[in-house]
Amino acid sequence: MADSGTYVYAVARDVGRPHPAGLTGVAGTPVWTIERAGLVAYVSTVPLDQFGEEPLRRSLEDLDWVGKTARAHHHVVEVVAETAATAPIRLVTVYSSQEQVGELLERRHDDFVTLLSHVTGRKEWGVKAYAQQAAEAAGAEGGDAPEADSPGIAYLKRRQASLRGREDAWRRAAAQAERIHTSLAAVAVASRRHRPQDPSLSGRDEWMLLNGAYLVDDERGDEFAAVLDTLRGQGIDVELTGPWAPYSFTTLDLDLDAGDPESRDGG
Repeated sequence: MADSGTYVYAVARDVGRPHPAGLTGVAGTPVWTIERAGLVAYVSTVPLDQFGEEPLRRSLEDLDWVGKTARAHHHVVEVVAETAATAPIRLVTVYSSQEQVGELLERRHDDFVTLLSHVTGRKEWGVKAYAQQAAEAAGAEGGDAPEADSPGIAYLKRRQASLRGREDAWRRAAAQAERIHTSLAAVAVASRRHRPQDPSLSGRDEWMLLNGAYLVDDERGDEFAAVLDTLRGQGIDVELTGPWAPYSFTTLDLDLDAGDPESRDGG
C-alpha cells in the first residue's frame, strides 16, 4: 500500500508557466504541478499516516490542526491566483496517486475550462454586515410600565415591549442588509449569500445579518468598494475583505468526486 498521497490545492490553465519555486504547502511539503489536457493542478506529496482517511478523521477534530492546514492551503491558492485564473480545490482533497489527478484533469476538462472562463479577470470580495443586538437597539427593558400596575404585571409589560422592540429592530436591520446585498450584487458578475457566522467564529457579539461573496470584474473593484461605502451607517457595520481567489464560485460548483467515489484517500 502506498505511504503517500497527492494533495491538490488548485487547478488553472496550462500556459507554460514555471513551477512555483520555493512554494510550500500543508505540512511544509513543496508544491509542484501536474499537467494534463491543457490544465495544470498544483499539488504536493503528503504522508498518508497524516492525510489518509483515518488519520484525517482524527485531525479534523483538532481545530489548531485545521486552522494551520487551512492557512497553508489558502496561501498556495492565493499565490497561484496572483498570476492566473484559478479554481481552488476544497481543503484536504487527497488522491492516492498523481496519475489519478491527471485522470481527473482529463475527465473533468470541460467543467474546469467552463469554470476558469467564468472567473478569468475577476476576483471574489467578501462582505459581512453586523447590527446591534436587539436588546441594545430596542432598549433592554422596553421602557417603564405604568405605576398603577403590580410589579408582576409591570414586568410582563416591559418584557413584551422589549420583545416587540427586538423584532422591530431585527426587521429593520434585515431589510437594510437586503438592500446592501442587492446593491452590491448589481455591480458583481455573480453573488452568493453564505450562512451568517456564529459569534464564536466571527469574533463579534453583534448580529451578523449578511455574509456575502461577490465575484467582481477586476476593473470594477474600486467601483464595488465605493458602492459599499455609500451603504454604511443606519445602525449597520459593514466589513469588506478581499480581493480573493474565487472560492465561492468554483469549489461549490464542482463536485470533484462525481463518478469516482473511490478516487481519494483523504477527506
